[in-house]
Amino acid sequence: MADVQRAIRTYLDHLAVERGLATNTLTSYRRDLRRYLEHLAAQGIDDLDAVTEATVTGFLVSLREGDAEHPPLSSTSAARTVVAVRGFHKFAVADGLATVDPASGVKPPAPAKRLPKALPLADVEAILEAAGAPGTTLALRDRALLEVLYGTGARISEAVGLDVDDLDGVDGTVLLRGKGSKERIVPVGSYARTAVDEYLVRGRPELAAVSTGSTNGGALFLNARGGRLSRQSAWAVLVKAADRAGVTKDVSPHTLRHSFATHLLDGGADVRVVQELLGHASVTTTQVYTLVTVDNLREVFATAHPRARD
Repeated sequence: MADVQRAIRTYLDHLAVERGLATNTLTSYRRDLRRYLEHLAAQGIDDLDAVTEATVTGFLVSLREGDAEHPPLSSTSAARTVVAVRGFHKFAVADGLATVDPASGVKPPAPAKRLPKALPLADVEAILEAAGAPGTTLALRDRALLEVLYGTGARISEAVGLDVDDLDGVDGTVLLRGKGSKERIVPVGSYARTAVDEYLVRGRPELAAVSTGSTNGGALFLNARGGRLSRQSAWAVLVKAADRAGVTKDVSPHTLRHSFATHLLDGGADVRVVQELLGHASVTTTQVYTLVTVDNLREVFATAHPRARD
């Protein structure tokens, strides 16, 4: 294994001197490549040109499965180790230490999908009720904004980008402009329509009147100076409402979007309908929400079914 060990030392020197990697990063590379060296030794491989793609793939499998000396690695940790191995073999070929790169075709494992965070309906309702300082013009705007975010599943950029003309009061719909300028028409529920109507009648005219000559382009949601509300200010509206409502979880505009989708699926909506409402190009993106509802079902099953308990 002397030649392989020398090649690894040369690669680590390259990372330290020529690429200037941080000490902690180098320590991680050294640990990962030491484990790779142990794997090669166990396979009886002492020549880099004897390493095949199957060898590297087998190493990845061993990382995920673990052994007597090593616990199984998560997909994230295994991916980091495979990246180190891929970098080593690529360097070995470029530096003339090997003639083939057996790791180029081995892809690091995809990280586990993080389930979207969804708030319980009671928390959402508490946040909506707490929108804005009571009795103020901005309270009307804030309530309308949050009702639209939760009631349509709009992204924050889509909500603040709305113009008054994007609302169709007859059909009860709103035109949202999503990523890549893609447009979609989404129904607006009665609560959101009521909140928006109250804002348009009693709130927006007052905000528009204080404008100092700057045009708002017909924006639906205005700031205190009569201009279009920014994403940052809309975010602050939600955070303040959550704080007033005593909702201590991390809350963001995307949390309301996640809650919108999850509550629809919990209520029996078809995943493809939710896909259209969210403006996802692929149903695969939307299907992550079904994992949330499956967890819900599993929890209910575990507590309610007489044969589900241990």
